[in-house]
Amino acid sequence: MTEGLHPRADELDDLSTLEFLEVMHAEDGGAVAAIRPHLPDIARAAEATVARLRKGGRLHYFGAGSSGHIARLDAFECPATFGVANDLVPR
Repeated sequence: MTEGLHPRADELDDLSTLEFLEVMHAEDGGAVAAIRPHLPDIARAAEATVARLRKGGRLHYFGAGSSGHIARLDAFECPATFGVANDLVPR
C-alpha cells in the first residue's frame, strides 16, 4: 500500500506549527533514506534509458486521471527544459 493514515494524523490539528513541521521533516527524511539502498538500481535504469534514447528510442509518459494530466504537461515541457527534439517525447 502506498497511501495510508499516518500514526500521528489525528493530532496534526493540535500540533504547533513547529511540531507539525518537525513531523513533516522527519517523514521526508524517511523517504530519502528509503531510496538509498536502491541507488545502484536507479543508476542502472538511468544508464539503460540513456543508451536506448541514444539509439533512437523515445520517452513515453503514462498515467491515469490527474497523474495522466501531469504526465502530459511534463512531456510538453521536455523540449524547452532539456533541449531535446520535439519527437523524443510523443505528446
